[in-house]
Amino acid sequence: MEGFKAVERQVRFGTARLAAAPYRANSLVLTVDGALQSYVDLSDPTRLHLPYTAWIARVLDLHWPAGEPVSALQVGGGGFTIPRYLAATRPGSPQTVYELDGPLVDLVRSHLDLDSVGNLRVHVEDGEEGIRRTPDATADAVVLDVFRAGAVAVHLAAVEFLREVARVLRPGGLYLGNTWSAADMTLPLRAVASLAEVFRHVVLLAEPGLLLGKREGNAVLAASDRELPHRALTAWAESTGNRVACLTAAQLAAFRGVAAPLTADDPADDVTPVPRWAG
Repeated sequence: MEGFKAVERQVRFGTARLAAAPYRANSLVLTVDGALQSYVDLSDPTRLHLPYTAWIARVLDLHWPAGEPVSALQVGGGGFTIPRYLAATRPGSPQTVYELDGPLVDLVRSHLDLDSVGNLRVHVEDGEEGIRRTPDATADAVVLDVFRAGAVAVHLAAVEFLREVARVLRPGGLYLGNTWSAADMTLPLRAVASLAEVFRHVVLLAEPGLLLGKREGNAVLAASDRELPHRALTAWAESTGNRVACLTAAQLAAFRGVAAPLTADDPADDVTPVPRWAG
């Protein structure tokens, strides 16, 4: 953003830095300890620069009729990119975000116009506890995008917590989770197995380089008790020039194998952190 002077602030999980995004007016990049957290376009909240946010948005767009308001819970706020997108594309959607890092929320509120996002409630508290307190069948979507600086919140992919997510979703509701994966894909494979213990339908979106074991990267997982728009997602993925692939749990198993689900008794081993952002 032209004329914006970068801001650094000590927040709960490290040093946050908010800086003008390169090559794009009125856009800002948020990092914590060098790990990229969010890219926010203040002029156009529907412009999603980070690929994984576009994947999440596409699943949301295809799971319900266009423009239809949805009730959404999100664990992890960052720059609140997805809540901004939902507010712009589905006006009237009631949204609640749980973000544990209070100083980070203050930073975003001060510089990223957070209070302008309609129908948004922000709770500075542990999202796991927030979900556990949520009444049954009260949300259309639950979105998990939780990192502590570059550390992945693996415990939120465990079967026990996913059962809580399923409990708060209405029939036909949608789970969406973003994670970071090493090239071996151990974590996404285990997360898919966890979701399959709880939901009837599961798909994974990732770049081909990750699926082929050639590089690390983001993986987005979607799940529901009703059929997901896999055919439409696949057609969309092909239209991007195959920059992303969408696989069902069965297709992923045939391509990369299977792994044990994550549980409280069988948690993840060391997990590859998100690398520092090169700018």
